[in-house]
Amino acid sequence: MKKKVSEPIDEEWMATYSDMVTLLLCFFVLMLAASTPDASKYEQIKAGLTEGIGKRESQRPIETMLVELREDVQTMNVTDDVALGNDSQGIVIEFSGDVFFAPGSAKIKEELLPTLKRIAATLQSERYHNFFFSVEGHTSDEKPQNSIYANNWELSAARAAAVVEFLESRGIDRVRLKATGMYDIAPKYPNRDAFGDPIPQNRIKNRRVVIHAEPKFF
Repeated sequence: MKKKVSEPIDEEWMATYSDMVTLLLCFFVLMLAASTPDASKYEQIKAGLTEGIGKRESQRPIETMLVELREDVQTMNVTDDVALGNDSQGIVIEFSGDVFFAPGSAKIKEELLPTLKRIAATLQSERYHNFFFSVEGHTSDEKPQNSIYANNWELSAARAAAVVEFLESRGIDRVRLKATGMYDIAPKYPNRDAFGDPIPQNRIKNRRVVIHAEPKFF
C-alpha cells in the first residue's frame, strides 16, 4: 500500500499577517507619541491589563494616594484650605497661600504644621517611593507689603522652598523634590477686571502653594 504524500502547508499568509501586525504596532506607537501623556490613564490601563490578562491584582498608587490624602484632609478638618485633584502628570495638592503664610512672609504658620506633617507622612510612605514632588509658589499681582522680599518672584520662590524644606525634613529625599516660584504668571482667576481694577477675592484665590505628585513608571 502506497504511503499518502502529504501536501506542503501554504504559509504565505503569515507574511501578510505579520506585516499587518507590524503596521498596527507602528500606528499605535505614533498615536502614543503624538498624544499627551496621562499618568492616571496609564495606571488604569496597566492595572486593567494586569488584572484582565495576567489575572493578578495590580497596584494603583495614584488612586491609593489620592484616597489617603482625602482622608488626611478630612481628618485634619482643612477641606476649605486644602484642595485635591489630579492632572495628566499625577496628583495636585493645593494650599491656600493666605491660610498657610502671613502676608509678605514665607514662614509656614505654626497652626498649619500638623496638617503638613500629616500630608508629608503620606507622601513619604515607602509605597510611593517612585513619586517626585514639584512645589510651586503662586502670588497675585499685588506687590508684597512690609516684606523682606523685594518682589513676588522672591516671595513665591521662598514659599515653595519653605514647603520643600519641610517635606525634606519629614524624610523625603531632596532628589525627589523641586521648588519653583511662579509669581502671578499662572493665575487661577483674573487678578483685574476688564477696566484694570483689582479683584480682591480673585487675588486671594491666586495666592497659593501647589504640590504636584508625579509618579515615574519607567
